[in-house]
Amino acid sequence: MKSSVFAFAALSLSMIASAASAQDAVSACLITKTDTNPFFVKMKEGATAKAKELGVTLKSYAGKIDGDSESQVAAIESCIADGAKGILIAASDTAGIVPSVKKARDAGLLVIALDTPLQPVDAADATFATDNLLAGKLIGQWAAATMGDKAKDAKIGFLDLTPSQPSVDVLRDQGFMMGFGIDTKDPNKIGDEDDPRIVGHDVTNGNEEGGRKAMENLLQKDNSINVIHTINEPAAVGAYQALKAVGLESQVLIVSVDGGCPGVKSVQEGVIGATSQQYPLQMAALGVEAIKKFADTGEKPKPTEGKDFFDTGVALVTDKPVQGVESIDVKTGLDKCWG
Repeated sequence: MKSSVFAFAALSLSMIASAASAQDAVSACLITKTDTNPFFVKMKEGATAKAKELGVTLKSYAGKIDGDSESQVAAIESCIADGAKGILIAASDTAGIVPSVKKARDAGLLVIALDTPLQPVDAADATFATDNLLAGKLIGQWAAATMGDKAKDAKIGFLDLTPSQPSVDVLRDQGFMMGFGIDTKDPNKIGDEDDPRIVGHDVTNGNEEGGRKAMENLLQKDNSINVIHTINEPAAVGAYQALKAVGLESQVLIVSVDGGCPGVKSVQEGVIGATSQQYPLQMAALGVEAIKKFADTGEKPKPTEGKDFFDTGVALVTDKPVQGVESIDVKTGLDKCWG
């Protein structure tokens, strides 16, 4: 009889300990723009691996396409309801998502923007990102130096992300202009420039099909385009396909941002002239670490000195280096790439 009582007591204590352990477990959410873009696939991989290492329960959500903010709003609501300690989000609508982010922060969650700063940037507790302005500047400087004297008469097309102009879109677009030597007018806005070299802008939704259609639209405006800035490498590949279809691929210099393995291989194959490589796995892994630390200590992450975000690094990848623009070669880029 006594042994039964002791066994029951031990079982009860075990159940209480298990319940307490479950109650103390840290949970986090990762919300990305899509679950198909290799950049966000790698981001999820980094977050998942780090969460497993730290004993954090991670739930992942994504929009149906790049620009699907409604799904991200619904995901934030779910994270709040589930009692998550923090949210990592790559926002599709960097201004429109702010009321939902505020609701999460008011509920006590740590909200970290990944890759794409919110508008305003302090709407999130922290931002872990590439310096997207620098990423744009690097490809702009490289394109201008590669063209040499011909840069002053360039015909430039911009394949941007979405009409809502999320911050990552603006930073890369305007950064390219700064690097190429174009007056951006208001650097917080796409499309107010009056440089005669600009043929026009179109949006791609960050995918190949969008890049192809946007390139076709710009070619209808001016088929003498010889420089194309693309928001990311899938859009760049789509642009190349459109150019190749009309026999113009050899006249156009394409530059991009991301640094995924398919994109770096496109540099190797001559589809893309140069790309700025970023490191999404590191962004997400550091974000999970920050949520765990916040749950344990209440401490929030701090930005890189001199910046309003935590800089996770960027490097220009090309096999055609130019003087005055620091870069790494394709072999090194492939060693560091993702996707």
